[in-house]
Amino acid sequence: MDVQRLKMLIKQEEGSKLDFKESLLLNTESAKKELAKDIIAIANSIGGRGHIIIGIKDKSKEIVGIDPIELHEERIQQIISYRCDPPINLRVEHIEIENKCVCVITIFKSYQRPHQMRQTGTFYIRRGSTTDFARRDEIARMFQEIGLISNELIPLYNLDTTVLDRELINNYLKKISLNPSTDMEKSVWHNVGIIHHDAETGKTHPTMGGMLLFCKNPQIYLPYCSVTIVHYEGHEQITQPIHGDIMEMLNRCYGYISEILKDQDYPIEAIFEGIANAVLHRDYFDLTRNIVVFIGDNKIEISNPGNLPRGQNMYTILKDRNPSRRNRWLYDKLLVLDENNRFLKTGFGIYQMNKIFEDIGNVMLLNIEKRSLFKIILPGLKKYKKQGKI
Repeated sequence: MDVQRLKMLIKQEEGSKLDFKESLLLNTESAKKELAKDIIAIANSIGGRGHIIIGIKDKSKEIVGIDPIELHEERIQQIISYRCDPPINLRVEHIEIENKCVCVITIFKSYQRPHQMRQTGTFYIRRGSTTDFARRDEIARMFQEIGLISNELIPLYNLDTTVLDRELINNYLKKISLNPSTDMEKSVWHNVGIIHHDAETGKTHPTMGGMLLFCKNPQIYLPYCSVTIVHYEGHEQITQPIHGDIMEMLNRCYGYISEILKDQDYPIEAIFEGIANAVLHRDYFDLTRNIVVFIGDNKIEISNPGNLPRGQNMYTILKDRNPSRRNRWLYDKLLVLDENNRFLKTGFGIYQMNKIFEDIGNVMLLNIEKRSLFKIILPGLKKYKKQGKI
């Protein structure tokens, strides 16, 4: 890192990827643990590389400097490697600025998170400028990113299998040429991931994916797994919640949007493609937000919880015919269940959206990592009219 880059960082406020320390003494176990906690938290937080800058007062940004002998790279690397699992890639530099020495620890963007404290098994994350314990959903989301868990197969222990609709399940099983006898029914459901058998209690429970696909109204138990459509009738804002299993919810979305736009020649297939992508790729670990579709004169926006999966970016979304998918189990089941073949073109359909609107303006894709949100923004109804399309 050069001095100019360091000066730019010093001008910034502390945050999830930047921490200032006036001094750092590593002569006690607690001090070493605190440094490891901060580095783990920065490595686990969303975003690119992070920095801990030592020798700067965090409030006034006064440069006080440090003794480089106390904070040499080999010592810090040993402290961190002994306490962090999996290992964290970092770099330690000493930079002269205003005749003083400042230590900069660079924590590179990690593709192996979540990292934990080896001695305690604890996971940490940054909340603003503070290091905090990672919550269960945050840990689960990070494990999902690297493919160690699939949230669709997580059992819902507070529910039993009576909430599932046998007709919906049998319809799916017939499509994959399975027709189990009554005594083998639960075993087959378990094998395909619809339910989970708890070996300890002997009880069976629906999985998250089983609820989303095979419960007629999963929103009774999972209220955040819905779609909300917001639009205007004159000056009045209408907010319409859409419920049902995933296939029924999609059909209701399509029916509702087709009705409110029946007098307009807007390419509603582009909206449908956006909703199908949102349902398939949303983060079902996020218990606080649902999918929202806003239909307005200036823009049409589809937003869903969860930024792009690890390894994905805007280029791969537009160009990759076989992109990585957050909810692969759901995708495989929806390919079978969807008689309209909507999920065969998810991902590639975003490329088609750009083709539809190429004379008006590109479709905007926003991957908002810090808010864990992904948005597709299409031209609004009025903008489409102005281009002579309506």
